[in-house]
Amino acid sequence: MSQINRIDGGLIDQEKVLNFTFNGQILKGYEGDTLASALLANNKHLIGRSFKYHRPRGIVTAGSEEPNAIMEIGNRAYREPNTRATVTQLYNGLEANSQNHRGPLSFDFMAITDFLSPLLGAGFYYKTFMWPKAFWEKFYEPAIRKSAGLGTLSTEADPDTYDKGFRHCDILIIGAGATGLSAALTAAESGAKIILADEDFLMGGRLNSETNEINGIAGSEWAKKTVAKLGAMENVTLMSDTTIFGAYDHGIYGAIENRASEARKDNDKPRQVNWRIYTKRAILCAGATERLIAFGNNDRPGIMLASAVRTYLNRFAVTTGQRISVYTNNDDGWKTAKDLNAKGFRVAAVIDSRSISPVMRVPGAEIYMGTDVVDTKGRRALKSIQLSNGKSIDTDTLAVSGGWNPNLHFTCHHRGVPKWN
Repeated sequence: MSQINRIDGGLIDQEKVLNFTFNGQILKGYEGDTLASALLANNKHLIGRSFKYHRPRGIVTAGSEEPNAIMEIGNRAYREPNTRATVTQLYNGLEANSQNHRGPLSFDFMAITDFLSPLLGAGFYYKTFMWPKAFWEKFYEPAIRKSAGLGTLSTEADPDTYDKGFRHCDILIIGAGATGLSAALTAAESGAKIILADEDFLMGGRLNSETNEINGIAGSEWAKKTVAKLGAMENVTLMSDTTIFGAYDHGIYGAIENRASEARKDNDKPRQVNWRIYTKRAILCAGATERLIAFGNNDRPGIMLASAVRTYLNRFAVTTGQRISVYTNNDDGWKTAKDLNAKGFRVAAVIDSRSISPVMRVPGAEIYMGTDVVDTKGRRALKSIQLSNGKSIDTDTLAVSGGWNPNLHFTCHHRGVPKWN
């Protein structure tokens, strides 16, 4: 199958083709793709079903905050359920399967629960399946768990190798975006021993997804050069594809480093390493997460974060649709329309809930200010959106931006209280 949504450019290597399968279908991607970006490039928008009502689910984000694109990766003893496609680096031979459906993904027999949802309120099973009493444990509960569960575990022994280790530094920097890279470079040049950790396999954060410039060069290029400079310093340890999961007393931090690509080539190498990091100081540079906006049926495949649409466009050279609309309540959402237009894609409409003048001109797009999206249509894919002014717009992707929340989760590990300024 051809990658009909792939375009030129991006930070991927389009000379290195990788083969993978999704629900048994052989597809192609490129080195530098995530599983999610490769699926979108192959026009795969329906990637799963919801937990309870089995509603169609599509990719929403491009990072670890992804709620929908959760899959089984591998087979037999190597099968791993509940893996986010948005942070899974594509590799040759990857096998992915969607979860939580009976029968084909496109025709889930359990989708009947969605149509019966008015009768299936929260906790209905505790009130309905009461008799006979012995049936709950032997029949009712197993049936409910099987229909609502996420993924299946392999019953075979895990053949992968895992390891643990200890590292020490003067400063641990969590996050390798613009702020993290700048902090690491400044601290390293002062002679401090630095560990720079980032959950992405490509350091740079949003610099890899935006068209901004730093010191006259593209942000992604600046990030690449800065990472190379840091990597050449003896007092700097770079830990990409590493999640810092906990902050503990006495300057101890827990980290999981993913080395799956190495382990696939050599079974003696660990697939993951659990690190205990001792540091004198830590700098949190975890960036921010974009918010969605609540409206009717805002969970259809094709409804995504505006920042994710930009990430797939600029970093992975993938367009998420052919007729894209933008719904925003802030200036950042307009960046998505601007980037799409710059790549030669016509934006169907820009809807801004604020009653102000348009932020910028978007050639070919209908502009609606002081207007909201109130409903959507489509089943397995988005077909159209309904506006508060009664207008209906045909669209296959809706890029939504509800503003940004800073990722301050680590501050609460030590009872820190953020101060807003």
